Amino acid sequence: MRLSKKKQQLLQRSAAALLVLSGGAAGAAHAQDTGAASGAAGSVVTAPEGTIEKVVVTARRREETLQDVPVSVTAFSADQLSKQAVPDVVALATALPNTTLKASRATNSTLTAFIRGVGQADPLAGFESGVGIYLDDVYLARPQGAVADIYDVERIEVLRGPQGTLYGRNTIGGAVKYVTRKLAPQTDVRLRGTLGNYQERDAVITASTPVNEQLRVGGTVARFKHGGYGTNLFDGSPNYDKDLKAARLSAEWTPTPDLFIRLAGDITQDDSHPKNGHRLIVGRTSGAPILSNVYDTNAEMLTALGHKQSVRQHGVAATVEWNVSPELTFKSITAQRQDKSWAPIDFDSLPVVDMEVPALYTNRQFSQEFNLTYTGPKIQGVAGVYYIDANAYNKFDTILAGAVPTSTFTSGSIDTKAWAAYADGSYNLTDALQLSLGGRYTVDKRDADIYRQIYLGMKGTPEMGNPGAILFRTDTDLRDLSREDKKFTPRIALGWKATPSQNVYASYSKGFKGGGFDPRTNVVGTKISLAQARAGYKPETIGTYELGLKSSFNGGRITTNTAVFYSDYKDVQIPGSVAIDTNGDGKDDSFAGLTTNAGKAKIKGFEFEAVAHLTKEFSLSGMYSYIDAKYNEYIVAGVNVADQRHFQNTPRNSANLRATYEVPMPLAGYNGRLSLIGSASYRGQTYQFETPSVIDQDAYKLYDASIVWTRADGKIRAGLHGKNLSDVHYKTAGYLFPTLGNEGTLTAFYGAPRTVQGTIEYRF
Repeated sequence: MRLSKKKQQLLQRSAAALLVLSGGAAGAAHAQDTGAASGAAGSVVTAPEGTIEKVVVTARRREETLQDVPVSVTAFSADQLSKQAVPDVVALATALPNTTLKASRATNSTLTAFIRGVGQADPLAGFESGVGIYLDDVYLARPQGAVADIYDVERIEVLRGPQGTLYGRNTIGGAVKYVTRKLAPQTDVRLRGTLGNYQERDAVITASTPVNEQLRVGGTVARFKHGGYGTNLFDGSPNYDKDLKAARLSAEWTPTPDLFIRLAGDITQDDSHPKNGHRLIVGRTSGAPILSNVYDTNAEMLTALGHKQSVRQHGVAATVEWNVSPELTFKSITAQRQDKSWAPIDFDSLPVVDMEVPALYTNRQFSQEFNLTYTGPKIQGVAGVYYIDANAYNKFDTILAGAVPTSTFTSGSIDTKAWAAYADGSYNLTDALQLSLGGRYTVDKRDADIYRQIYLGMKGTPEMGNPGAILFRTDTDLRDLSREDKKFTPRIALGWKATPSQNVYASYSKGFKGGGFDPRTNVVGTKISLAQARAGYKPETIGTYELGLKSSFNGGRITTNTAVFYSDYKDVQIPGSVAIDTNGDGKDDSFAGLTTNAGKAKIKGFEFEAVAHLTKEFSLSGMYSYIDAKYNEYIVAGVNVADQRHFQNTPRNSANLRATYEVPMPLAGYNGRLSLIGSASYRGQTYQFETPSVIDQDAYKLYDASIVWTRADGKIRAGLHGKNLSDVHYKTAGYLFPTLGNEGTLTAFYGAPRTVQGTIEYRF
């Protein structure tokens, strides 16, 4: 197949434009360094002498080099994560273009993720993030427990842009993939320990061994613990502390060279104290002052009722890979997961019961996927089917002071059954030109029950531990709610190797997130009709056009990744909580969920990542991203207020620069290398909600540094690491209910202060 002269000229002009943006031959490549890059390597393959190894990722569910895959993806290797002492996935956000990863408000381990303006800030039942989280290709339907501490991983991949074709209905912003390490063919024992300020004490023990030539078994146990960054001045307990235990076991069986079977299970228990916010206003009736330390709190936390925080999650998975032929591989992924979270939230953060919400979240899911991967000389691709059966349930009390003190009980149960069929393939039109086509058809069915009762008094309801509560009335009783959404999401990409080291791609992809029901719906005191409540909210869709250039120079010592994109975002799901008047006296006396479809938005942006090995000892890596996300239609009470709304958790500008200097340094009679690593990160102004408020965070900078010594044989590594060295106090989330309760609620949560850790790793 030959391209017309006009099409060839168009591709050449597009490539030239991107070369200019990325600095032409002086640019640098996206993260192929295994230690110093801002988006470092995943797997590596052998390269000729004098060149840098190529990074292998599975962004398209099959192994491809990072510089060849026509997808915006950043990969972090286990070596890089170790050298920089990255504690969890949240810490990666500073090095990722147009990405926000953080712990959800008032939680330690629930993940809020936004990529290119798309995400979900509310972890309630029925709300699924627009960023998919995957553990070894198992989709995690719920965000509880997704702020996983990093251990036992081979790499982490972060994909940007809609991934609906291969990854499903809820990856319209992107995907985060944890890829765990396969067991070694010989006995392998590893120890890792950390000591730091705030009484940090972490320990990870990993061991594996072959039972025979076909069977290997292994496991990891871990403990992560530190004291509070602040103190609960009401009862003396720590605030922003951590107390987490985790374990993972796996067995790998290779009965024949063409058949691989893995069974894996993991469990996490988080017994940290509840995380309480910092009040930004003086108490409305008590005059309680604003505390000087943003990590301190005065939260009463319903201690008299015995509400404590506890998060447990566990799961099992079975993976079967069968090489049917040298070109064809069959794969089966079967998984089941559950989690249970007790989460007491003191909204007002004062030593009085004013607005408090003890809550329970439970989630369970079962999923099954079958796929076939074909790798031929002209055609490569994957096709498969996927099924998930999941339930998300929450129940909570809203205990609220006022003229008539009340405790409102709300429960929501959302069942999801979804299946999909998908295919994605590439065809080599010429040696330099590749066409990729893909599509996924999804059927997404939701069933829900929502219930809401108001009790008199402020000691809670029978469902949450107060059997003597007096029922006032039932506000909402919605049973047997149901909706079904169907969607086909295509993807097309054209890749052109302008030169052996310059890869241009242009793509269009569509994403889809199913509709649902707000589990906090209340038909009394809101403008929601019974018919609207029963219908729920509509699916949201996004279509993204992307033009990218992946380049490498000087044998891969300088690489760049550049992308520009434009997204058409429709029926944007905007969940929120609103204060309401349920008794008609003109005063807000409760709050309820109000999820709407905002209408239309346009998102355009630019991303640049680079790595430059300037000398044998010195390398630089960095990224810069820009995004312009605007609502075009946002209807409130029949009026378009789009010009008054902002995209939350989406700073317009973000950047990161990392420098690494490595020199040989013998120590205690052993050869080794000393690595000096310093980084600076910038994040622009960030809105916490769609409407501006004092909870929003102004632009800020973070500085990190590490000194690491690694023995030449890799058996010992010791490091000293400083994070947030300038001790910046930056807001990550908050609650805004100034009209509810006697005191008013306006609280903020903050990222970690300056921390210093010493780490040591030993491999037997």
